[in-house]
Amino acid sequence: MNKHFRDAAYYGRRASEHTKLGLLETVRPVRSRIDQIRGVEPEPNGRLEGLLTDVRELEVRAESEARERLTSARTHLEPYRRST
Repeated sequence: MNKHFRDAAYYGRRASEHTKLGLLETVRPVRSRIDQIRGVEPEPNGRLEGLLTDVRELEVRAESEARERLTSARTHLEPYRRST
């Protein structure tokens, strides 16, 4: 019996996901028209592209911080290297 409930829950989730996608697709032209009337510019690349841009910026910042810390560590370790 549990198998049937699991299957029903799975198909219920899929149906709700597809319903959401269908509604978003149906509402998209209306939303773009409202945004146009309001004078709001749509996001050119969408949410995913914005997140990818944020990740790339974080990657660049992490890399520069890592280089700074390596440089700092090298300058602190240089006296110990010379003494050995």
